[in-house]
Amino acid sequence: MSLFWGVLGMFFVLAAFILDEFVDKFNQDTIQYNLLNIVGAGLLLYYALILNAWPFIVLNLVWLGAALVKLLTLFKKKKN
Repeated sequence: MSLFWGVLGMFFVLAAFILDEFVDKFNQDTIQYNLLNIVGAGLLLYYALILNAWPFIVLNLVWLGAALVKLLTLFKKKKN
């Protein structure tokens, strides 16, 4: 069952990447892009924790943190 979470997380991160590459209005400055990365990195982090894979844990913590910071920045800009 843990493989399911890894594959699902991979799907979200890859979807964000592919959409960013091929859809003009979908980029790193959109809420949707960052939400896909947050969900994907969160699921991959969970999967890495199950596997006790420390390099993968650190990678996804950083990925998740960066996407959260960017999302909060976007919400702040939207309020102003």
